[in-house]
Amino acid sequence: MSRRRSEPRPAAPRAAAPRLLPSSPCPCGLPAGYGDCCGRYHRGTAAATTAEALMRSRYSAFVAQDEAYLLRTWHPDTRPAEVDFDPGLRWTGLEVVSTSDGGAFHAEGTVAFRASWTQGGERGVLAEHSRFVRHEGAWVYLDALSIG
Repeated sequence: MSRRRSEPRPAAPRAAAPRLLPSSPCPCGLPAGYGDCCGRYHRGTAAATTAEALMRSRYSAFVAQDEAYLLRTWHPDTRPAEVDFDPGLRWTGLEVVSTSDGGAFHAEGTVAFRASWTQGGERGVLAEHSRFVRHEGAWVYLDALSIG
């Protein structure tokens, strides 16, 4: 049976996000299991106490495709309406390169990191220097600083 031009094409199947169980290794690279590490932030039972902890939890949220957490931890001045996950992209590792401020007594901080990915047999690395600020008492992602 042929489809008429006015009929929409069926959507391509979307690859499922990796299933993270509480006992799974945490994608952020710390030695705790997901449930005791970034999972507690994603569930809302704890809040990140440093900019680095927030950055690690946001990386894990990208791995899990947890849009609600990403939007909740994005500064309202720079937050997009939605997170557009690329269904073919898989995040495969995180390396924190450096941090500046972002501790318990700071109002802002930065985290430089390298996030590895694969897509369609290709491998790559996203290098970013992210800026975090406190908003209503909680750490949130503000933006990425230019590198170089």
